[in-house]
Amino acid sequence: MRWLPDSYFDFVKKFWQKVRGTEEKTVRARTEEGKFVADDKSTPDVNEAYTTVKKKKKRGRPKKKK
Repeated sequence: MRWLPDSYFDFVKKFWQKVRGTEEKTVRARTEEGKFVADDKSTPDVNEAYTTVKKKKKRGRPKKKK
C-alpha cells in the first residue's frame, strides 16, 4: 500500500537500508536443484528469472596490505 510518491518511498527505503546495514541485489533465480529458472513468456510484466535478495553489507576497516 503506497500512498506516498515513489521518489519518497525510494528515499525512505534507501535510508532504512543504510541504517540497518543491508542492501538489495537482483540475482538470477534458481530451483531447488540449483538450476536457473527461465522467464515465463506468458507474463510480460513479471520477470521470473530474477529475484531480489537482501544482503548484509560488510562493515569495518579494510585489511592492510603489507
